[in-house]
This record gives sequence, structure tokens and C-alpha cells, in this order.
Amino acid sequence: MFTDAYYPRINGVTVSVHSYATELTKLGHSVCIVCLEYSEEQQKKAFFDEKSSDESSPFKIVRIPSWSVRAISKEDRMAKFDKWHRVKKAMDAFKPDVIHVNSEWVIGYFGALYSFHRKVPFVFTFHTMWEDYLVNYVNFLPDFSLRKIGRSVVKFYLKRADVIIAPTKKIASVVHEYGIEKNPEILPTGIPDSREKYSLIRQGSLTIQILKKFPQLVGKKVLLFVGRIVKEKNLAFLYDVLEQVQKKNPKTALLFVGGGPYLEELQELAQERKLSKSVAFAGYIPSNDLVYFYKFAQVFVFPSKTETQGLVTVEAMLAGLPVVAIGELGTVDVMQGDHGGFMVKDDVEEFAEKVMLLLTNQKVRKQKTAEAVKWGEKWKISSLTPALVENYVKAVHIRCNKNLGISI
Repeated sequence: MFTDAYYPRINGVTVSVHSYATELTKLGHSVCIVCLEYSEEQQKKAFFDEKSSDESSPFKIVRIPSWSVRAISKEDRMAKFDKWHRVKKAMDAFKPDVIHVNSEWVIGYFGALYSFHRKVPFVFTFHTMWEDYLVNYVNFLPDFSLRKIGRSVVKFYLKRADVIIAPTKKIASVVHEYGIEKNPEILPTGIPDSREKYSLIRQGSLTIQILKKFPQLVGKKVLLFVGRIVKEKNLAFLYDVLEQVQKKNPKTALLFVGGGPYLEELQELAQERKLSKSVAFAGYIPSNDLVYFYKFAQVFVFPSKTETQGLVTVEAMLAGLPVVAIGELGTVDVMQGDHGGFMVKDDVEEFAEKVMLLLTNQKVRKQKTAEAVKWGEKWKISSLTPALVENYVKAVHIRCNKNLGISI
């Protein structure tokens, strides 16, 4: 598995790669993750949790030296191009049956290159809509140029992959919009079946810690967002929602869990809008503690319109927390309507109305809580990994035919 994002860097691709690698290993497969070597500063950060230990990993991890790309993002790095020989040597020793590329930058390119050189079956997962994302990171080029670059980068992999995996139907439709004739296989990123056992004692102690650290949450109904704090997730929208909800229920607060390059700006915006007494920022939280934050809150709010999946909504549901989310891109495929909460338009009034309904109507809340847990079960990774293996087998057959010169 080749990826330009892996622990200690946390995002959806990181979680997907780690989760599937772990599950594949449980099924008896040998897995190697090729990823970036991060700076010492990044590795010392609080979010460098138990998953980040290469030594304790059940699979092999090969890290490639990298350099900072702070002009684009404070958190991201790029592999050094001159380290291709290291990748080639490591892969020749590992002898992969399949190369699975999960990102489109230098590490992803190394994966595609190795597949070409050694004629190894090549699977590509289209995780990220770069034509939408780049405009939020690069400010020295016009939007139309960035969108063109984003499409071109993704198309490089789509054209060369033996099997294309799309996490949602919406992303699968984009493959055809890009002029690619291959039919993608739809396979969501699953949620790990096991977290640390839920503990009422831990819930109580963590709740006390949260309220002590964030007194603005005491005695209030809490709306929760979990995820990277980045501009493209449309997070300022939640301030509009909060203000609307507070008109009817002043004792409502908003809690952000996660970190990212937009954090400082979002904090400043809360002050400018005089919302500091109702908004709290918890930063990065170890994954095993997230369930306690889900159970601490009353409603999970998800305003992102660029998400390919938004699996935090499923995590929230599995913890019994109803969701209100804008129904665009991956959210449409994950929620498929009002399952486990409410899927709404990009409209502050409608979003706030559904939040209020969950806060005030106990019958609806009870119904949506039960529905959320049941719906979330569908997304457990143990039920999805066999389908990933089937895609690997399909890629092997396709590549064997190509190598033999048989048209398919």
C-alpha cells in the first residue's frame, strides 16, 4: 500500500490505509505500507498515538525521507524524488503480488512506477477530489488552473490502474466524467470493529476533564464536530447554525475535536463573532478516546461539502450519536437519506431546525439514536475487507492477461 499520508499525519486516507492493512493482516495477508518519514517535531506531537509506532505494527512499514511543503500546508510533506531507489529495493525484497496506491503525489507515483517496471498488478483508490481541494491550499494560481491540475493528477492514475476503487457512487461517477472508460469498484472505507472497551468509569473521568478544561460547555447541549480543521470542510457554517439554535435554546455550545491549518483562523472567527463563550476546541484526541466525546455530545454536526466519505459520521452513529449533515458528495452515499439523523441542504435554517428537533424532541431523538447504531453496523471493516481482496484478485487476473498480450 502506497500512501502520501500516514501516521502521525491524520486524515481519512491515513485511517483507511491503516484500517485495511490491519484487517488484511488478520486475514493472513502480508502487508507493507510505503509512506513518508515525518519530522521529529511532528512525531512528538500529542496526536502521535498508539497507531503511530512502526515497531508495534502488525505489518511492515517503509518510510521514505521527505521535505516540508509549508507553502501549501503546515502539516504535509512530500517524499524526495531521489529516493526512488530505496522504494525499488524495499519492494524487490518484499515481492508484492499487488500494488495498491492510495494517494496521488510522490509516494503514489513511486507505486505506479514500480508497478510499471515490475509489471505488478496495480489497484488505485480514488480517495480525494483534488480539483476541489487544491483551491483551498494554493493561492498563487487561479482556480481554473488548480482544478485542471487536480483532474490531471488523478487521471494519471485512473488511466494506468488495473482496478479502480471508488469509496462512493458519487466518486465513481466522477471517474466517467474524467473520460475514463473503466468501471470503478465501489468499496467504502470501513470503520474498525474494535476500539478499546467502552468504560463508564473512563466516561465519567473524561467528562469531568472536558468540563473543567472548557467551562463554556457546562450545563449546555453540545454540538460536536470531529475531523481535520481545514477550510474546505465549511466549518464556519456551524457558527451560523449555532447562532440560529441559540435563539431558541441559548444553552447550546459547539465543540470541535481535531487540528489543522484552519484552526487559528476558526478560533479568531469565534472571537470576532462573540461566540467564544459557546465554542470550544479540544485539538487532536487519541482515537480510542473519541467514543467518549461522541457520547458526551447531543448532536454530531457535519457541514463538509467536499468529503469523499465523511466516515466520522459513521463513527458518531456507532456511538449512538445522531447526525445532522449537509447532503453533498460522500455524505449522500454514507447516510443515503435521513438514516441515523438528518441529511439536509446547504441551508443554515434547515440545518438548525433539524439540530433543534434532535435537542428538544425526545421521541425523535430516541428513534434516531437507535437508527444510527443500526445503520453504522453496515460500515464495519470486517465485512468490507473480503471485497478488497476480491479486487486484488481481479487486478491480478487483468494484469496477467495484459502481460500475456490478451486484450480485455
